[in-house]
Amino acid sequence: MNLEKAILTEHSKSHCDKIVRYVGKDKKRFAELMRLFFDGEYRVNQRASWPLSNIVRKNPDIVRPYMSRIISNMDKKGIHSAVLRNTVRLLQDIEIPGRLRGRLMNKCFELISSEDIPVAVKVFSMTILYNLSIEYPEIIPELRLLLEDRWEKETVAFRSRAGKIMARLPNKPAWP
Repeated sequence: MNLEKAILTEHSKSHCDKIVRYVGKDKKRFAELMRLFFDGEYRVNQRASWPLSNIVRKNPDIVRPYMSRIISNMDKKGIHSAVLRNTVRLLQDIEIPGRLRGRLMNKCFELISSEDIPVAVKVFSMTILYNLSIEYPEIIPELRLLLEDRWEKETVAFRSRAGKIMARLPNKPAWP
């Protein structure tokens, strides 16, 4: 299968699932998917991100060699919201290497704080920060403060996830 051609052929769940099955645990095929994710043109990046996130959720170890570049990719100018959304979606479910955690924490705080970031990116970022707060409890006050600050400015979906996370944080405050 020509992955780039397949990615551009159709954009549906069934087609995404077909690509996920094709790549599977094959490191060579996964490397090709990562190349398209990082270096392909705009639409290829966008469409590669969906099967990528599904593959990583099934086989988290396959992405380990690409972690630094994935996190750096989040800072890329003009990154499509689908790429960002699928990136944080996959990062919420895997172990983040210690050397990358600080950079990822900063990026997640930035994403949640932003006015123009889609809510799905924000809720996945909250989950990443919550997961990291277990090992780094010193970020809890900042996370709590940010969620409280954004509460009235955000959507119902944001408040739903924020409420669940706040309830799981130690010393949770009373919510409005």
